[in-house]
Amino acid sequence: MTDPIQLRDEPFEVEVADTRRVFDGHVWDVREDRFRYNDHELVRHYVEHTGAVAVVALDDEDRVLLIQQYRHPIRTRDWEIPAGLLDIEGEDPLDTARRELAEEVDLQAARWEKLASMAPTPGGSDEIIHIYLARELSDAPEVFARDGEEADIRSEWVPIEEAVSAVLSGRLRNGAMMLGVLMAAEKLRRDRAEG
Repeated sequence: MTDPIQLRDEPFEVEVADTRRVFDGHVWDVREDRFRYNDHELVRHYVEHTGAVAVVALDDEDRVLLIQQYRHPIRTRDWEIPAGLLDIEGEDPLDTARRELAEEVDLQAARWEKLASMAPTPGGSDEIIHIYLARELSDAPEVFARDGEEADIRSEWVPIEEAVSAVLSGRLRNGAMMLGVLMAAEKLRRDRAEG
């Protein structure tokens, strides 16, 4: 019997001959890199992203809080989980997750656990999304004013198995929400099997 493949992403350094910002955007920029790979000089453009967090908020009944808000690039009111940018210099991703949970849905959590870090579009962006599980929820001490796409956020507490079914049937397509819901459901299943 052979040893199982050790599945793990591996950092890989290449010689970057030139890098420059070719577009300055309102939220994200576009970078151009010229680099050598396998004896070829390549040019790649990609979205330079601050990174983000997403939060699977589970209540005591194992319901997940889904929010729906307008996402202009896909022209859809998308079902997702609370999320936000790592846009405060030096802020720890867990602190960003706490802040976003309060800012988007007026909640705080006593228990936090990191579920994953994901690269949603590694061929076109350097974005990393850190996904957290938040439990033992309560009202945040402060209610936040919301504007823009956040002004009319709709929220629903959905049994996690119903959310899993919606993901598996293709009715929902937000990547961070899909991964977060599936990972939280699997964690709950494993915790019950052990306990």
